[in-house]
Amino acid sequence: MQRRRFLAAPALIPTALYSQTQAKLPPMAERIEAYGLKWQVIAAADWQVQGNELQLVTARPQQANPRRPIQFALAETDPINRFTLEVEVQRSKPKGSLILVYAWQKDGYFNYVHLSDDAASKVEAHNGIFHCYGGDRVRISPAQGPATLISEAWHKVKVVYDGSKGLVEAWVDGETSPSLKGIDLSLGAGRLGLGSFFHTAGFRNFKLTT
Repeated sequence: MQRRRFLAAPALIPTALYSQTQAKLPPMAERIEAYGLKWQVIAAADWQVQGNELQLVTARPQQANPRRPIQFALAETDPINRFTLEVEVQRSKPKGSLILVYAWQKDGYFNYVHLSDDAASKVEAHNGIFHCYGGDRVRISPAQGPATLISEAWHKVKVVYDGSKGLVEAWVDGETSPSLKGIDLSLGAGRLGLGSFFHTAGFRNFKLTT
């Protein structure tokens, strides 16, 4: 039987920093602590931690060359090949979006789930699964599906990833759609993160099962 580990605030879980000899770290020179983990960030002042709530209070949009997100907190763990992530999220007002990074291997090489108040059929770069491999982000999920963060309230999100199949699937408030399912076989195991492409965002009640 496979052993399962649970990470949840406020329990402290020992973790190991992903070896810098294996991956070039992004320009994340500072650290914050949340949910019993340490997270690498560009600037600790961009984040606020209160109990089980993590708030991204400063947006740092990546405009171009390459076009991919940079503003996320990256958990200091060993590479994870299979996980279930459960977290409540809150987008910015009056419009907004946020990302859940997974399979991060090194700067510019990662995947992410993008959740938005826009449907993918309306804005193709929103509300879906995206892949970064040294260049601009590329959509790897269909564009069929509704907007997910339709209100400014907190929403329950679950992300399930199996690196052996390259498969990820996300649910928001118990609902999924083709736009929230994607496959990528190029990355496999990696680290995960929480953040946004263009906006501020909130995260709370984080639980990771591996």
